[in-house]
Amino acid sequence: MEPLEGLRARGRRGTMGERWWSRRFIDILESICDKGRLSRGRSYARAGNVLDLDIAPGLVRSRVQGSRPEPYDVVIEIAAYGAADWERLTDALAAQALYRAKLLAGEMPREIEDVFRECGLPLFPGEQGLEMECSCPDWGFPCKHLSAVLYLLAERFDDDPFLVLAWRGMAKDTLLDDLREVAGQNTEDAPFAERLADFYEPGTSLARLRSQASQASAPPELLLRTLDPPPVKVRHIPILDLLRPAYRRLSDPRALTDPRSLTDPRSAGEPSP
Repeated sequence: MEPLEGLRARGRRGTMGERWWSRRFIDILESICDKGRLSRGRSYARAGNVLDLDIAPGLVRSRVQGSRPEPYDVVIEIAAYGAADWERLTDALAAQALYRAKLLAGEMPREIEDVFRECGLPLFPGEQGLEMECSCPDWGFPCKHLSAVLYLLAERFDDDPFLVLAWRGMAKDTLLDDLREVAGQNTEDAPFAERLADFYEPGTSLARLRSQASQASAPPELLLRTLDPPPVKVRHIPILDLLRPAYRRLSDPRALTDPRSLTDPRSAGEPSP
């Protein structure tokens, strides 16, 4: 039999999902679905049996080649949140500067699950959160065809975390535009006289800040990714190309005790001249 020309999973051994959000999705599936069919689904995903994968708000459609000549039709549905729900979610995300900065830099903060949960809107589906159908005669839940699609969906999430949000009904570009707009509204300066009572109070408790700091995985040049690059060059070199290694060196713990490390190119992961 000739090899199938469908989509092939990258992960060749064990389970799938490399980033925390795709692993979270896989962990939920593996806790509620039939283990044997999930295993056969991984084999299908690696063998190219999944012929296509179409992701839309609240819906995934696919065709999977089984043992019969005609591929099986697979449909996976999830609740896509409406405009009012996404307005609340966007306000909540924009109110947290760190989460907003990470999203604007193309990253998915782990705390985003907490934001969704506090709004009463789960980010990932639970046992009752998925509606799945396959045209095959297998009665198992999910069948190996559905399992193969779910694993490939997790790998798509690896490639683009915003697909998780798009599946819930919010396109990436729309979300980022809304975050910038809401952030601008939330950062309007208030008269100092109106802030005398709470000017020196932290917006977040120290305990929460310590927790966030211990979990932080943002790159040192996150701010540079978030802001629009200035049209400035130094000796024909874009200024961002000069600032990135400087930010990385400043984030090196040695910079606190040994200022000479700031001029050491090895501290920024760069080759020595």
